[in-house]
Amino acid sequence: MCEYCGCQSLASIDELTREHDEVVRLISHLHPAHQAGDVARMAEVSREIARVLGPHTEVEEHGLFPAMAADFPDQIAALEAEHRRIEAVLAEAADGATPSDPGWPERLVEAMAVLRDHILKEQDGVFPAALANLGTEEWEAVEAVRAGAGSALPRPAA
Repeated sequence: MCEYCGCQSLASIDELTREHDEVVRLISHLHPAHQAGDVARMAEVSREIARVLGPHTEVEEHGLFPAMAADFPDQIAALEAEHRRIEAVLAEAADGATPSDPGWPERLVEAMAVLRDHILKEQDGVFPAALANLGTEEWEAVEAVRAGAGSALPRPAA
């Protein structure tokens, strides 16, 4: 993913980027399952994606996005709407369920295409803009949200 602007030097952005990378890795497991008609595997992968996105979305929507909404209201609103769309499809497989709706696999594939584009918008737009526009207090607020939300990923080795 993006490495050209230096935003990953901030712990907040680095963690969000690591989560994006994990989600992209997980999405890659959906195509073979979809091709095989393995809806149970697709549901399992969707739960793994939701597990990573839970704290990730909390950090974005309660830390990063509020700090950027005044300068980029339309873009932030569009990103939050995409979050809702993606969450709705992932929620259909929550609680260990394998969706019985025959249209769900296609909805999941479509939602994951939206998610991949969404990730690019954040990494190529939001994160560099945040680096350029946010001050120390705003980054501290993002870090406070992260401290409360945690992460589904293990901490990187020092």
